[in-house]
Amino acid sequence: MRSPVWLVLVAVLAACSAPEAAKPQVEVLQKIPHDTSAFTQGLELVDGVLYEGTGLEGESTMRALDPATGNVQKKVDLPPELFGEGITVVGDTIWQITWQNGVAIERDRRTLNELRRVSYQGEGWGICDDGRRLIMSDGTAKLTFRDQRTFAETGSVQVTRDGQPLTQLNELECVGGKVWSNVWKTDEIVRIDPGNGQVLNTYDLSSLKPSGDVDVLNGIAHVPGTDEFLVTGKNWPTIFRVRFNGMGQD
Repeated sequence: MRSPVWLVLVAVLAACSAPEAAKPQVEVLQKIPHDTSAFTQGLELVDGVLYEGTGLEGESTMRALDPATGNVQKKVDLPPELFGEGITVVGDTIWQITWQNGVAIERDRRTLNELRRVSYQGEGWGICDDGRRLIMSDGTAKLTFRDQRTFAETGSVQVTRDGQPLTQLNELECVGGKVWSNVWKTDEIVRIDPGNGQVLNTYDLSSLKPSGDVDVLNGIAHVPGTDEFLVTGKNWPTIFRVRFNGMGQD
């Protein structure tokens, strides 16, 4: 039986007006091998060196990697009682925080050797440097601002998404005045305005997750001079060089 003319016209009009299929939120540009023994907690690319901090008691490390191959060029172990968390480069040094030990370690960027330790209250999850101050997460919806040299707290902001507090903020990366953060136990990365704490963008990276029983997405490193990032996860076999579609320009 032939369809009435009006039904055919409706079908044609609907097809013409249908929205285009949504583009993937993340475009994979390159895949780089990653040491699956690395329980990744922090990632940062500076002057052609990919720095990685790893966690777990008795297994925490500070590493320098070749970003082209993923090969570990240098590695130092943390004392077995310390659980390593996020890292950030500040000039010729690296800050590496710890989870529940209340200790931040300042390291020489060239040798990775420990220079000194400072204490802080609460948990340490992620940390980044926006050029003026350190910004640190503790697993809550709060981002804490700290002095780059003394590590003293100078302020804080509560992070919200759609008006609701967003907790479980993990590894951080400061880029262009904004903060990028992994959200623990999810496949999401969010982009945050540290001035008011509002989430500007949410990106779904579930397409990158390896098959099988693997740990969570964690690790964000901006590629300087580009709109690209290196991302990975705890014990993942791959570091992905990616570009986020629709990234805000504000």
